[in-house]
Amino acid sequence: MIEITVNGDKTSLPREISAEALLRSLGFDSKKVAIERNREIVAKSRYGETLIGHGDTLEIVHFIGGGDAQKTGGGFEIAGRHYQSRLIVGTGKYKDFEQTKQAVEASGAEIVTVAVRRVNIAKPGGPMLIDYLDPEIYTYLPNTAGCFTADDAVRTLRLAREAGGFNLVKLEVLGDQKTLYPDMPETITAAEELIRDGFQVMVYCNDDPIQCKRLEDMGCVAIMPLGAPIGSGLGIQNPVQIRLIVEQSRVPVLVDAGVGTASDAAIAMELGCDGVLMNTAIAEARDPVAMARAMKLAVEAGRLAYQAGRMPKKRYADPSSPLAGLI
Repeated sequence: MIEITVNGDKTSLPREISAEALLRSLGFDSKKVAIERNREIVAKSRYGETLIGHGDTLEIVHFIGGGDAQKTGGGFEIAGRHYQSRLIVGTGKYKDFEQTKQAVEASGAEIVTVAVRRVNIAKPGGPMLIDYLDPEIYTYLPNTAGCFTADDAVRTLRLAREAGGFNLVKLEVLGDQKTLYPDMPETITAAEELIRDGFQVMVYCNDDPIQCKRLEDMGCVAIMPLGAPIGSGLGIQNPVQIRLIVEQSRVPVLVDAGVGTASDAAIAMELGCDGVLMNTAIAEARDPVAMARAMKLAVEAGRLAYQAGRMPKKRYADPSSPLAGLI
């Protein structure tokens, strides 16, 4: 007998076994998961020849619901790929995958964020997000939600790439549980390593124009400053900084975190942002599907208002009807 550790739990096997055979014995489709063996990712093409032996530690993960350079209409581009919708939505916090699917469809989003988590060894036949949102239709954007170090974030995204072949990723390295604000030194460290490794990095960051410029200059493909703390629903608390970031950036700027309702999304777009990313505002609404539709319309209206150019603010009233000819 040999003893191995799978997703934190020790288990015994009668003999060495290939990674492919192990997945089969556990009931998992090798196309839908990724394997890390002793902190090194196993390429899918080598599952059949990679032997799992005594003392090996494995992580088997899959995707779960997780949480532009163009300044004109007609969509925008991220990392050379064109998207019609400027709304990116998360896939966490819904009551089930069916509601997730309905809300995403109502939002019109083409990009969905997904978290990378361990598979449930006890329930290999359970539903997976990939069964409801086809990655051939939607762009999966793996994120590093829950990571508090650069090392954990890089490791997570390397597993995500192995699981689904995704190079476009969303990086977030958090500073603490209370605020979920980004830890910028760790974020920069992770971004540098991921870019060297060939990833296209969209990065969650503080609303600091200097830090945002540094991230852009090092090669991040999109800058994603927070509007307010993650999941707070407080709306855009920092319009001056957001506008400065938009004005200086040559890559897409998307407000990430803090949106609570449709007017918040519209405000972000009226500031000139290329898009908005949200999850909780839709998933925790009384009617998530209806809110998803509202957010779609708000993003479109906000973008159109930005393009149209708002009237100047004035200190005093200015009648809309001419006074000449008044009776």
